[in-house]
Amino acid sequence: MKVIINVLILLFLGSGIGFAQAPEDYFEIAAKNNPGLQAKYAAFEAAIQKVEQVNTLSDPSFSFGYFISPVETRVGPQRARFSLTQIFPWFGTLKAQGNAAALMAEAKYQSFLDARNLLYYQVEAAYYPLYELNQWKEIERENIKILESYKIIANKKFENGTGTMVDVLRVDIMLKDAVTNLSILDDKEKPLVTRFNKLLNRKEDALITVRDSLIIQPLPTTFRKDSLLLNNPVLEELDLKIASSEASEEVAHKQGLPKFGLGLDYVMIGERTDLASGMAAPRDNGKNALMPMVSVSIPLFRGKYKAAVKEAKLIQKSYALQREDYANTLTSGYDMAWFEMQQQQELLALYGQQIQETNQALNLLFTAYGNSGKEFEEVLRMQQQLLKYEKMKATAEIQFHIALAKLHYLTAKNY
Repeated sequence: MKVIINVLILLFLGSGIGFAQAPEDYFEIAAKNNPGLQAKYAAFEAAIQKVEQVNTLSDPSFSFGYFISPVETRVGPQRARFSLTQIFPWFGTLKAQGNAAALMAEAKYQSFLDARNLLYYQVEAAYYPLYELNQWKEIERENIKILESYKIIANKKFENGTGTMVDVLRVDIMLKDAVTNLSILDDKEKPLVTRFNKLLNRKEDALITVRDSLIIQPLPTTFRKDSLLLNNPVLEELDLKIASSEASEEVAHKQGLPKFGLGLDYVMIGERTDLASGMAAPRDNGKNALMPMVSVSIPLFRGKYKAAVKEAKLIQKSYALQREDYANTLTSGYDMAWFEMQQQQELLALYGQQIQETNQALNLLFTAYGNSGKEFEEVLRMQQQLLKYEKMKATAEIQFHIALAKLHYLTAKNY
């Protein structure tokens, strides 16, 4: 029997069923499965391939020509010509192009990191409403139990002549409201579960285990504020884009300088057959010719190069302004998230006191009702007040944690 029990325990532990999981437990699943995040990483990998494309020479050109009517020369008629040419850009152009592409690839990686952090925030923002829903359902089930007991007591008092039928009807009305509310909460669970699972790219009805309680710890006033503008991936991305556009400016400048071409021509020449009898053949008769070639491009039309340089400078300015704007957004976003956390902490303290005092008042009212059979309407009203405070406390808990998750995203927390 002990062996069987141990086996069952091991199977239970291995399945993971019944164990509540924190949002962080789902981050790895989301990072591996989310298609939006995978798309960001694919864009980064594609940007890496761009580096090799712009960091190498252009393909050499090869041409072949055949003389339909051979061109006569001193050493014989030209039959065919082979030409091979390689163009070389101005010194440092390829390196500058490679730097621009590499910096842009690094920017793509920072974009991926921001998308990952945003996904983690979205997972938390979808997780905590499930916790709230579970808390509300538990509160409503407990409320139904209490109202059912009230209904039994009201019925007995009516039968004993110490209560009224109105009390029975009042509690019955409230009981029906509570049952309907619980049914609505049950219906609400499906879209919340679907939303969460789709962030993880799982089946809509995949099992989600949510904690049954949350811990709220006091935080220092400047919690993680020192890392707000230091390690943010979006700011890093914009810095890299600025550096990439500076490299692109250098590329545009160098492309406006001459390009050099090195080539080789090979001419096939036939032997002369038009020599008079007894006339000596010329030296190198019928010998093929090999001719090295050098070419230089002359960038006369400067407008397009000047426009490319100006374009790169304007792009730098655009990225710099975007960076300044996003830094302002981060600062204001941090302050709003911090305010939300402080607000919810104050509300939690208030609701905790309200629940305690409402319970005390409810106990006194119920005792008075048990003795006199009066004030039952006030008992019901106080019970609904308690229900409201308990739900509001659960909502304040999840709002605090969602604001904390937003703050973690803004400060680029590493998990």
